[in-house]
Amino acid sequence: MPADRPRRVLILGGTAEATALARRLAAERPSLPLVLSLAGRTLAPDLPAGIDARIGGFGGAAGLAAFLGSQAITHLVDATHPFAAGISRNAAEAAATAGVRRLALHRPGWTAGPDDRWLRVACLAGARDALPHGARPFLALGRQHLATFRHRPDLRPVLRMVDPPDDLPFAADLVLGKPGDRAAEVALMARTGVTHLVCRDSGGRASFAKVEAARALGLPVVLIDRPPPPPPPLAADTEAALAWLAG
Repeated sequence: MPADRPRRVLILGGTAEATALARRLAAERPSLPLVLSLAGRTLAPDLPAGIDARIGGFGGAAGLAAFLGSQAITHLVDATHPFAAGISRNAAEAAATAGVRRLALHRPGWTAGPDDRWLRVACLAGARDALPHGARPFLALGRQHLATFRHRPDLRPVLRMVDPPDDLPFAADLVLGKPGDRAAEVALMARTGVTHLVCRDSGGRASFAKVEAARALGLPVVLIDRPPPPPPPLAADTEAALAWLAG
């Protein structure tokens, strides 16, 4: 990047870390041009006030590279979900094509405690097959990751979604709303009578309350392992990303 080129930052978001980073940058470096991009999977996303935001995809790596060029972006922070491997690949390719500096804000995965009953599996099909006959799992996976469970009609799943779905691939009890704290998650799992928690190893504090609730209730957790991390450089948290942007 030429030394005289003004900085302009694009954050690929959808995580609590992305929103926190955008807010910190807006507060601490208000003169720095900043764009926060969200995929648009929820009807009412959490958009920080006073920050330029865009909703929707770019059209693959080529589309993102074109956007980076058209908007004179100099620094790209990939702060997408740890399981958004395709988006991270596109971000790395687009940044290389456009000659833009890139950082992946990739939070660490979770570590089991002594009271946890975790079964790690490699994929959604592995999670489906790990459940015993007649189980009542809490499928904390997001609507785009549910279809494989339609092959287990013996299950009695509980689903939680932020927005009402147009349809579901199988019969299930549906809870509408965002995840709560540990106490709220304990109350929800106890009230619905779930026998297992099925989730991905997303990492971070924001979504760990459901795992803490399963621990408190003594429930087994079927945990789907992460895909390989994005290419370096990587930052584990917001502070490390801020330090990279300051460099």
